[in-house]
Amino acid sequence: MSMPTRLITVADDRPLAGTAFLDPPASAGRFTAALADCSRLARPRIALLVLATVATAAWLTAGGQVHGGRLAGVLLGTLFVAASSSVANQILERRTDRLMVRTAMRPIAAGRMSVSEGWLLTAALLGAGLATSMLAAGIWPAVAALATWLVYVVVYTPMKRVSPLNTAVGAVAGAMPVGIGWLAADGPARLAAGDAAGAIATAALATVLYLWQFPHFMAIAWLYRSQYAAAGLKMLTVVDPSGLRAAGQALAAALAMVPVSLLLAVPSASPRLFLVAALASVAYVAATVRFAVRRDDASARTLLLVSLGSLLALLVAAVILGGPSA
Repeated sequence: MSMPTRLITVADDRPLAGTAFLDPPASAGRFTAALADCSRLARPRIALLVLATVATAAWLTAGGQVHGGRLAGVLLGTLFVAASSSVANQILERRTDRLMVRTAMRPIAAGRMSVSEGWLLTAALLGAGLATSMLAAGIWPAVAALATWLVYVVVYTPMKRVSPLNTAVGAVAGAMPVGIGWLAADGPARLAAGDAAGAIATAALATVLYLWQFPHFMAIAWLYRSQYAAAGLKMLTVVDPSGLRAAGQALAAALAMVPVSLLLAVPSASPRLFLVAALASVAYVAATVRFAVRRDDASARTLLLVSLGSLLALLVAAVILGGPSA
């Protein structure tokens, strides 16, 4: 497949008389293209979810006792590490990315960034992220961030070409940032001192995030199953085009998520958090059941939207209603 090597082709920018303000200069086009490439490389929506997970875990662990500057440093370091993992993922998947419409315009796949430049950027972001986290909160949050990077880049990414079990491994990587937040908020010391509430809440949060990813990613795998098949990726919807196995995994995870979501409210004993957790998780089950029965694009899109809404509700409610009182 032949792909263009520029995001934007800038036309002749010499203005006619009196039209200097009508057409943007070529530099503006290049700047816009560069911003678009930065977004494609870093995938900010995924990074934002990771940061929300770290912050929520820290809050559930220590509440108002979380040191703002320390947490901000860990969040900045985590952002760099997340961006590094995204660039590394795109280097390793550049050949399959070229075969899918949804990924073909990524900078490395499209040839706007070389592989060597990508690895330099990966190393720089990873080094900056680990150093920032270490300076802000010590070695252990940085170790947790590095472990997350390794699982995502070294295990999950190549596994997508080998086995449909890649989703289960990717879900581990998606839940591991909870550990970054727990360690940044001195979770081990609090647990050793007899404060188990934060450990219970963060363990519940990590399990919720692990289970949440199955229906979410099965919906994505269904919507893009033809592209994944063309790229040779072993997604469950490719291995089983009927969608029955994907629907079964999604439904099992959604059902398991209901009691685990309720466990989030146990340390705080907040009735309102129980209610939000129940409503969010049951809504997720309902959308997953609809997808399991229908197995069509409309139900997959609905499941995708409900997955995002339910997780947002759980994270916001956990922060507002579930933090420790002291």
